Amino acid sequence: MKSIYVTEEHDQFRALVRQFLETEVAPHADAWEEARRIPRGIWKEMAERGFLGILFPESEGGSGADIFHAMAFLEELPRSRMGGFCAAVTVQEFIVNGAISKQGSDELKRKYLAPSIAGEKVGAICISEPDAGSDVAAIRTTAVRDGDHYVLNGAKTWITNGVHGDYYVVAVKTDKDAGAGGISLIAMDSDLPGIKATKLRKMGWHSSDTAEIVFEDVRVPAANLIGKENRGFYYIMQTFALERLAASATAIGGSDLALEVTLKYMESRQAFGKPINRFQALRHRLADLFTELEAARQLTYHTAWLYQQGEPCIKESSMAKLLTSELGKRIVDECLQFYGGFGYVEEYPMARFYRDARVGTIVAGTSEIMREIIAKVTIDGLSFAAVDERDVAGEEPAEVAVASPPTEAPTPGAARAVSSAAAPTAPAAPTAAAVPTSVAELFRGLPSRLRPEKVDGWQTRFHFVFEKGSTWTVALDGPRCDVQEGLHGEPTCVVNTTEDVYLGIETGKENPQAAFLMGKVRVSNLNEMMRFVKVFRPLGAPGG
Repeated sequence: MKSIYVTEEHDQFRALVRQFLETEVAPHADAWEEARRIPRGIWKEMAERGFLGILFPESEGGSGADIFHAMAFLEELPRSRMGGFCAAVTVQEFIVNGAISKQGSDELKRKYLAPSIAGEKVGAICISEPDAGSDVAAIRTTAVRDGDHYVLNGAKTWITNGVHGDYYVVAVKTDKDAGAGGISLIAMDSDLPGIKATKLRKMGWHSSDTAEIVFEDVRVPAANLIGKENRGFYYIMQTFALERLAASATAIGGSDLALEVTLKYMESRQAFGKPINRFQALRHRLADLFTELEAARQLTYHTAWLYQQGEPCIKESSMAKLLTSELGKRIVDECLQFYGGFGYVEEYPMARFYRDARVGTIVAGTSEIMREIIAKVTIDGLSFAAVDERDVAGEEPAEVAVASPPTEAPTPGAARAVSSAAAPTAPAAPTAAAVPTSVAELFRGLPSRLRPEKVDGWQTRFHFVFEKGSTWTVALDGPRCDVQEGLHGEPTCVVNTTEDVYLGIETGKENPQAAFLMGKVRVSNLNEMMRFVKVFRPLGAPGG
């Protein structure tokens, strides 16, 4: 089906990818699956054809192509006839190196990114842990600064390319008490002393190596820190949409291939004197599958277009990943049924397709996590802002707009009820703002942080209800901000959380997105809350 997103150039590129995969990779699928390893030479061959740096700029050795070149490549990857090959290549090209390209130093790009694009090194991203799968904020692997090194201790699991890879990008806790706000990313060689990688035996994806990795007093140069310390959670967030897009595209390509080979089989398989593709019961089931697959493809393409426009597309990428992975699992199940007994034996491709597709609803965020993200957006009104790259320059990146209003510590002797009307002129910014130690300090400092020019006659009232703690009312009326302990008047928005979570968000120790998605913060009117956040100066900002 023609698409408004796909040009003749994209189609030509797709044809080159397909030819390569069908002639240079697929004929070796059985052998590589049996060996449970991808030969290193194939990476170099892909690099020579420009397949490993599609989205990276030419200045970094990449092609500088657009997202639909990447989509064409990803959709064709299943032509390798190996889900494990798809996983290894996708992780290598679209997930591992994103943070290095956007946030890494020139030396890290030279050491890891350039040889990766050239097919000389294979990388792995190490985030998941035995006790922290989808909950990134709960990781326990630590990195403690010791002079000009970090010392790592902990364990990672489900790491694609973790056994035979040359380098890792590892998510670590550099501030163990700061939740998501204490995560950093560090790049490192995979053969450093103290690293032990053990291959996991899987139901499918046999050609790719999946590892459990243990770090015991591993010393890594501090210069290998990617970007800024304690900003790793935000860097990981930047990869989520692309990771889910990649998973969606490969699921579509796998479904395409499964239906293609099944149709060929059904044309040749005779029953009751005619090909089985002539039986209405089977034809109509196929018609439904083709229809659903095309709908899933168009959702994925639209999401890719949003990504290319710089939109956060968290909702859309989660929808696409949920739909395509669940559909892909169902399509191979149906196709195996059409094969009958032959679909259940290894001599036919459907047995491998079935095993490989099953993990699609687990990797890159489980279907359950995708549903919860979608529910948070569509039911609870969660909104995301684009995450930009200003963090490189030391500025705070844009983040999901669910945070409580930024505040600062109060002046000594602040009254229980505070009003900005008593101090219409903002005091001079302190040279170093004290870190608030209580919710009371945060609220009592609100009036001095008000931006009157942002209020513009707005009248609203917020109730903050802290579980097993205090309650507060914040009322805005034009240039006036009144703060009272207790609940007073009829609110336009109610915020429910705990004092620890609220204080953690305001002081940067708790990530607002993670808190919201995990149900730690509940907001009755998100639009009001988004506006509320904007009318207060950030903690420590000039003029506060």
